[in-house]
Amino acid sequence: MIRIRQMHRASVVRTAVAVAAAAALTAGCGAGAADSGGGQRENAGTSRADGGKLTGAEQDRVAAERAAERAADREVALEVGPLAQPGGTGADGGEGTRAAGARSETATVSGLATRQAGVQSLGSSGVKVRELQARLLQAGFFHLNPTGYFGPVTRKSVLAFQRKHHVRTTGNAGPLTWKALNRVTRKPTREQLYPSTTRPIAKPHKRCLTGRALCISKKSRTLTWMVNGKVKAAMDVRFGSQYTPTREGAFTVYWKSRDHVSSIYHTPMPYAMFFSGGQAVHYSKDFATRGYNGASHGCVNVRDKAKLAKLFGQVRNGDKVIVYR
Repeated sequence: MIRIRQMHRASVVRTAVAVAAAAALTAGCGAGAADSGGGQRENAGTSRADGGKLTGAEQDRVAAERAAERAADREVALEVGPLAQPGGTGADGGEGTRAAGARSETATVSGLATRQAGVQSLGSSGVKVRELQARLLQAGFFHLNPTGYFGPVTRKSVLAFQRKHHVRTTGNAGPLTWKALNRVTRKPTREQLYPSTTRPIAKPHKRCLTGRALCISKKSRTLTWMVNGKVKAAMDVRFGSQYTPTREGAFTVYWKSRDHVSSIYHTPMPYAMFFSGGQAVHYSKDFATRGYNGASHGCVNVRDKAKLAKLFGQVRNGDKVIVYR
Protein backbone atom coordinates (compact mmCIF):
# COMPACT_ATOMS: atom_id res chain seq x y z
CA MET A 1 0.00 0.00 0.00
CA ILE A 2 2.86 2.37 0.86
CA ARG A 3 4.53 1.60 -2.45
CA ILE A 4 1.30 2.35 -4.35
CA ARG A 5 0.91 5.70 -2.54
CA GLN A 6 4.54 6.62 -3.30
CA MET A 7 4.09 5.64 -6.95
CA HIS A 8 0.89 7.68 -7.15
CA ARG A 9 2.44 10.80 -5.58
CA ALA A 10 5.39 10.58 -7.97
CA SER A 11 2.99 10.16 -10.87
CA VAL A 12 0.98 13.23 -9.78
CA VAL A 13 4.14 15.36 -9.60
CA ARG A 14 5.22 14.26 -13.09
CA THR A 15 1.73 14.94 -14.40
CA ALA A 16 1.65 18.42 -12.84
CA VAL A 17 4.94 19.26 -14.54
CA ALA A 18 3.66 17.94 -17.86
CA VAL A 19 0.42 19.91 -17.56
CA ALA A 20 2.33 23.10 -16.72
CA ALA A 21 4.63 22.57 -19.70
CA ALA A 22 1.66 21.97 -21.99
CA ALA A 23 -0.01 25.13 -20.71
CA ALA A 24 3.14 27.14 -21.35
CA LEU A 25 3.41 25.84 -24.92
CA THR A 26 -0.26 26.57 -25.56
CA ALA A 27 0.30 30.13 -24.37
CA GLY A 28 3.26 30.49 -26.76
CA CYS A 29 5.96 30.46 -24.05
CA GLY A 30 9.44 29.39 -25.04
CA ALA A 31 9.74 26.69 -22.40
CA GLY A 32 12.62 24.29 -22.68
CA ALA A 33 11.88 20.65 -23.47
CA ALA A 34 11.52 18.55 -20.32
CA ASP A 35 13.27 15.20 -19.94
CA SER A 36 10.57 12.54 -20.43
CA GLY A 37 12.85 9.61 -19.87
CA GLY A 38 12.02 9.29 -16.17
CA GLY A 39 15.66 9.46 -15.01
CA GLN A 40 18.52 7.00 -15.31
CA ARG A 41 17.66 3.49 -16.44
CA GLU A 42 17.51 1.08 -13.52
CA ASN A 43 20.38 -1.41 -13.40
CA ALA A 44 19.30 -5.01 -13.80
CA GLY A 45 21.46 -6.29 -10.92
CA THR A 46 24.31 -8.75 -11.23
CA SER A 47 24.64 -10.36 -7.78
CA ARG A 48 22.82 -13.11 -5.92
CA ALA A 49 21.60 -12.70 -2.35
CA ASP A 50 24.55 -14.88 -1.19
CA GLY A 51 27.07 -12.65 -2.96
CA GLY A 52 27.51 -14.89 -6.00
CA LYS A 53 27.38 -13.55 -9.56
CA LEU A 54 24.39 -14.09 -11.84
CA THR A 55 24.97 -15.70 -15.20
CA GLY A 56 24.32 -13.72 -18.36
CA ALA A 57 21.03 -15.57 -18.98
CA GLU A 58 19.89 -14.91 -15.40
CA GLN A 59 20.72 -11.22 -15.72
CA ASP A 60 18.68 -11.04 -18.93
CA ARG A 61 15.73 -12.72 -17.20
CA VAL A 62 15.90 -10.30 -14.24
CA ALA A 63 16.05 -7.33 -16.62
CA ALA A 64 13.04 -8.62 -18.55
CA GLU A 65 11.05 -9.18 -15.35
CA ARG A 66 11.81 -5.67 -14.10
CA ALA A 67 10.85 -4.18 -17.47
CA ALA A 68 7.56 -6.07 -17.33
CA GLU A 69 6.94 -4.83 -13.77
CA ARG A 70 7.56 -1.22 -14.81
CA ALA A 71 5.19 -1.60 -17.78
CA ALA A 72 2.52 -3.09 -15.51
CA ASP A 73 3.01 -0.29 -12.97
CA ARG A 74 2.53 2.33 -15.68
CA GLU A 75 -0.64 0.61 -16.89
CA VAL A 76 -2.08 0.31 -13.39
CA ALA A 77 -1.17 3.92 -12.63
CA LEU A 78 -3.52 5.05 -15.39
CA GLU A 79 -6.42 3.60 -13.42
CA VAL A 80 -5.42 5.01 -10.05
CA GLY A 81 -7.93 7.64 -8.95
CA PRO A 82 -7.26 10.27 -6.26
CA LEU A 83 -6.17 8.68 -2.98
CA ALA A 84 -8.81 8.58 -0.25
CA GLN A 85 -8.37 11.69 1.81
CA PRO A 86 -9.01 11.95 5.57
CA GLY A 87 -11.70 14.51 6.29
CA GLY A 88 -11.46 17.66 8.33
CA THR A 89 -10.81 21.31 7.55
CA GLY A 90 -9.76 23.81 10.15
CA ALA A 91 -12.63 25.80 11.60
CA ASP A 92 -10.47 28.91 11.51
CA GLY A 93 -9.58 28.43 7.84
CA GLY A 94 -5.96 27.67 8.79
CA GLU A 95 -3.81 24.64 8.08
CA GLY A 96 -6.77 22.27 7.65
CA THR A 97 -8.23 24.47 4.91
CA ARG A 98 -4.88 24.80 3.15
CA ALA A 99 -4.43 21.03 3.25
CA ALA A 100 -7.88 20.52 1.79
CA GLY A 101 -7.02 22.95 -1.01
CA ALA A 102 -3.83 21.05 -1.77
CA ARG A 103 -5.73 17.75 -1.86
CA SER A 104 -8.31 19.30 -4.19
CA GLU A 105 -5.54 20.48 -6.56
CA THR A 106 -3.97 17.01 -6.51
CA ALA A 107 -7.33 15.40 -7.30
CA THR A 108 -7.89 17.87 -10.16
CA VAL A 109 -4.48 17.15 -11.68
CA SER A 110 -5.05 13.40 -11.29
CA GLY A 111 -8.48 13.64 -12.94
CA LEU A 112 -7.01 15.66 -15.81
CA ALA A 113 -4.26 13.09 -16.20
CA THR A 114 -6.70 10.20 -16.49
CA ARG A 115 -8.73 11.96 -19.17
CA GLN A 116 -5.60 12.92 -21.11
CA ALA A 117 -4.46 9.31 -20.92
CA GLY A 118 -7.73 8.10 -22.44
CA VAL A 119 -9.15 6.76 -19.18
CA GLN A 120 -12.89 7.16 -18.65
CA SER A 121 -13.80 8.52 -15.22
CA LEU A 122 -16.45 10.63 -13.46
CA GLY A 123 -17.35 13.55 -15.70
CA SER A 124 -16.12 11.96 -18.93
CA SER A 125 -18.46 11.98 -21.92
CA GLY A 126 -18.54 10.94 -25.54
CA VAL A 127 -18.70 7.86 -27.74
CA LYS A 128 -16.08 5.97 -25.71
CA VAL A 129 -18.28 6.28 -22.63
CA ARG A 130 -21.21 5.01 -24.70
CA GLU A 131 -19.16 1.97 -25.68
CA LEU A 132 -18.15 1.41 -22.05
CA GLN A 133 -21.79 1.53 -20.94
CA ALA A 134 -22.93 -0.71 -23.81
CA ARG A 135 -20.31 -3.33 -22.96
CA LEU A 136 -21.15 -3.15 -19.24
CA LEU A 137 -24.79 -3.65 -20.20
CA GLN A 138 -23.86 -6.75 -22.22
CA ALA A 139 -21.89 -8.07 -19.24
CA GLY A 140 -24.82 -7.52 -16.88
CA PHE A 141 -23.30 -4.72 -14.78
CA PHE A 142 -25.16 -1.69 -16.23
CA HIS A 143 -28.93 -1.53 -16.23
CA LEU A 144 -29.65 1.53 -18.33
CA ASN A 145 -29.11 2.23 -21.98
CA PRO A 146 -25.95 4.16 -22.93
CA THR A 147 -26.15 7.90 -22.33
CA GLY A 148 -22.59 8.91 -23.19
CA TYR A 149 -22.04 10.50 -19.76
CA PHE A 150 -19.92 8.92 -17.01
CA GLY A 151 -21.83 9.59 -13.80
CA PRO A 152 -22.22 7.85 -10.42
CA VAL A 153 -24.31 4.99 -11.87
CA THR A 154 -21.63 4.20 -14.45
CA ARG A 155 -18.90 4.37 -11.81
CA LYS A 156 -20.80 1.95 -9.58
CA SER A 157 -21.12 -0.44 -12.54
CA VAL A 158 -17.40 -0.20 -13.32
CA LEU A 159 -16.54 -0.94 -9.68
CA ALA A 160 -18.80 -4.01 -9.68
CA PHE A 161 -17.22 -5.25 -12.92
CA GLN A 162 -13.70 -4.69 -11.58
CA ARG A 163 -14.44 -6.65 -8.40
CA LYS A 164 -15.90 -9.54 -10.37
CA HIS A 165 -13.00 -9.71 -12.83
CA HIS A 166 -10.18 -9.06 -10.34
CA VAL A 167 -9.18 -5.68 -11.74
CA ARG A 168 -8.07 -3.04 -9.24
CA THR A 169 -11.24 -1.34 -8.03
CA THR A 170 -10.75 2.34 -8.84
CA GLY A 171 -14.03 3.12 -10.57
CA ASN A 172 -12.08 4.42 -13.57
CA ALA A 173 -12.10 2.56 -16.90
CA GLY A 174 -8.48 2.29 -17.97
CA PRO A 175 -6.45 -0.24 -20.00
CA LEU A 176 -6.78 -3.13 -17.54
CA THR A 177 -10.54 -2.70 -17.25
CA TRP A 178 -10.94 -2.45 -21.03
CA LYS A 179 -8.90 -5.62 -21.54
CA ALA A 180 -11.17 -7.56 -19.21
CA LEU A 181 -14.28 -5.99 -20.70
CA ASN A 182 -13.28 -6.75 -24.29
CA ARG A 183 -12.70 -10.39 -23.38
CA VAL A 184 -16.27 -10.94 -22.21
CA THR A 185 -18.26 -8.68 -24.58
CA ARG A 186 -18.60 -7.95 -28.28
CA LYS A 187 -18.35 -4.66 -30.15
CA PRO A 188 -21.66 -2.76 -29.73
CA THR A 189 -23.81 -2.02 -32.75
CA ARG A 190 -24.88 1.53 -33.58
CA GLU A 191 -28.37 0.78 -32.24
CA GLN A 192 -26.82 -0.37 -28.95
CA LEU A 193 -24.71 2.81 -28.75
CA TYR A 194 -27.58 5.16 -29.62
CA PRO A 195 -30.78 3.47 -28.33
CA SER A 196 -34.21 5.05 -28.56
CA THR A 197 -34.87 4.81 -24.80
CA THR A 198 -32.83 5.43 -21.67
CA ARG A 199 -33.83 1.99 -20.34
CA PRO A 200 -33.54 -1.36 -22.13
CA ILE A 201 -36.80 -2.37 -23.81
CA ALA A 202 -38.55 -5.20 -21.99
CA LYS A 203 -39.39 -8.54 -23.54
CA PRO A 204 -42.77 -7.91 -25.22
CA HIS A 205 -45.92 -9.44 -23.79
CA LYS A 206 -47.23 -12.29 -25.94
CA ARG A 207 -50.33 -10.20 -26.76
CA CYS A 208 -48.05 -7.61 -28.39
CA LEU A 209 -46.68 -10.07 -30.95
CA THR A 210 -49.67 -9.94 -33.29
CA GLY A 211 -51.50 -7.03 -34.87
CA ARG A 212 -50.94 -3.39 -33.87
CA ALA A 213 -50.11 -2.79 -30.22
CA LEU A 214 -48.86 -0.17 -27.81
CA CYS A 215 -46.79 -2.49 -25.62
CA ILE A 216 -46.22 -0.77 -22.24
CA SER A 217 -43.92 -2.32 -19.63
CA LYS A 218 -44.01 -1.03 -16.06
CA LYS A 219 -40.82 -2.90 -15.24
CA SER A 220 -38.67 -1.30 -17.94
CA ARG A 221 -40.69 1.96 -18.03
CA THR A 222 -40.87 1.84 -21.80
CA LEU A 223 -43.55 2.01 -24.47
CA THR A 224 -42.93 -0.02 -27.63
CA TRP A 225 -45.06 0.45 -30.73
CA MET A 226 -45.26 -2.94 -32.44
CA VAL A 227 -46.84 -4.00 -35.72
CA ASN A 228 -47.07 -7.73 -36.43
CA GLY A 229 -44.36 -8.47 -33.89
CA LYS A 230 -41.87 -5.87 -35.19
CA VAL A 231 -40.73 -2.86 -33.16
CA LYS A 232 -41.53 0.37 -34.99
CA ALA A 233 -40.79 2.90 -32.21
CA ALA A 234 -39.92 3.02 -28.52
CA MET A 235 -39.90 5.72 -25.85
CA ASP A 236 -39.55 6.29 -22.11
CA VAL A 237 -42.73 6.44 -20.03
CA ARG A 238 -43.77 6.89 -16.41
CA PHE A 239 -46.93 5.88 -14.57
CA GLY A 240 -49.27 6.84 -11.76
CA SER A 241 -48.34 6.76 -8.07
CA GLN A 242 -49.51 4.12 -5.59
CA TYR A 243 -52.57 6.29 -4.89
CA THR A 244 -53.44 6.77 -8.57
CA PRO A 245 -52.05 3.63 -10.23
CA THR A 246 -52.03 3.01 -13.96
CA ARG A 247 -54.31 0.07 -14.72
CA GLU A 248 -52.78 -3.14 -16.04
CA GLY A 249 -54.30 -5.41 -18.64
CA ALA A 250 -55.37 -5.51 -22.28
CA PHE A 251 -57.22 -2.45 -23.63
CA THR A 252 -57.82 -0.67 -26.93
CA VAL A 253 -57.48 2.95 -28.00
CA TYR A 254 -61.04 4.33 -28.00
CA TRP A 255 -60.41 8.06 -28.43
CA LYS A 256 -57.61 10.32 -29.64
CA SER A 257 -57.34 14.01 -28.74
CA ARG A 258 -54.40 16.01 -30.12
CA ASP A 259 -54.73 19.11 -27.90
CA HIS A 260 -56.54 17.65 -24.91
CA VAL A 261 -56.79 19.45 -21.54
CA SER A 262 -57.76 17.50 -18.42
CA SER A 263 -61.26 18.36 -17.19
CA ILE A 264 -60.29 17.24 -13.66
CA TYR A 265 -56.78 18.67 -13.19
CA HIS A 266 -56.99 21.38 -15.91
CA THR A 267 -53.54 20.48 -17.22
CA PRO A 268 -52.53 20.00 -20.88
CA MET A 269 -52.44 16.40 -22.20
CA PRO A 270 -51.10 16.79 -25.76
CA TYR A 271 -51.40 13.82 -28.15
CA ALA A 272 -53.67 11.93 -25.77
CA MET A 273 -54.70 8.39 -26.71
CA PHE A 274 -57.33 7.14 -24.23
CA PHE A 275 -57.49 3.43 -23.46
CA SER A 276 -59.19 2.96 -20.05
CA GLY A 277 -61.68 5.48 -18.67
CA GLY A 278 -59.77 8.72 -18.13
CA GLN A 279 -56.36 7.07 -18.49
CA ALA A 280 -54.42 7.82 -21.65
CA VAL A 281 -50.99 7.81 -23.20
CA HIS A 282 -49.99 11.47 -23.57
CA TYR A 283 -47.07 13.92 -23.57
CA SER A 284 -46.12 15.35 -20.15
CA LYS A 285 -44.10 18.53 -19.80
CA ASP A 286 -43.61 17.68 -16.13
CA PHE A 287 -42.07 14.32 -17.08
CA ALA A 288 -39.79 16.06 -19.59
CA THR A 289 -38.68 18.47 -16.86
CA ARG A 290 -38.55 16.37 -13.70
CA GLY A 291 -38.12 12.87 -15.05
CA TYR A 292 -38.94 10.05 -12.67
CA ASN A 293 -38.99 12.38 -9.66
CA GLY A 294 -42.71 12.79 -10.31
CA ALA A 295 -45.69 10.62 -11.29
CA SER A 296 -48.90 10.87 -13.25
CA HIS A 297 -52.48 10.67 -11.98
CA GLY A 298 -52.81 7.27 -13.65
CA CYS A 299 -51.97 8.09 -17.26
CA VAL A 300 -48.96 6.86 -19.19
CA ASN A 301 -46.67 9.91 -19.53
CA VAL A 302 -44.26 10.31 -22.44
CA ARG A 303 -41.43 12.87 -22.28
CA ASP A 304 -40.36 12.93 -25.94
CA LYS A 305 -42.93 15.15 -27.61
CA ALA A 306 -41.61 14.72 -31.16
CA LYS A 307 -41.66 10.93 -30.93
CA LEU A 308 -45.15 10.88 -29.48
CA ALA A 309 -46.44 13.29 -32.15
CA LYS A 310 -45.20 10.90 -34.84
CA LEU A 311 -46.71 7.92 -33.02
CA PHE A 312 -50.02 9.76 -32.60
CA GLY A 313 -50.27 9.99 -36.39
CA GLN A 314 -49.78 6.22 -36.78
CA VAL A 315 -52.02 4.82 -34.03
CA ARG A 316 -55.68 4.24 -34.89
CA ASN A 317 -58.76 3.78 -32.73
CA GLY A 318 -59.10 0.08 -31.99
CA ASP A 319 -55.34 -0.58 -31.75
CA LYS A 320 -54.33 -2.67 -28.75
CA VAL A 321 -52.85 -1.24 -25.56
CA ILE A 322 -51.14 -3.83 -23.37
CA VAL A 323 -49.98 -2.63 -19.93
CA TYR A 324 -47.96 -5.22 -17.99
CA ARG A 325 -45.15 -5.68 -15.48
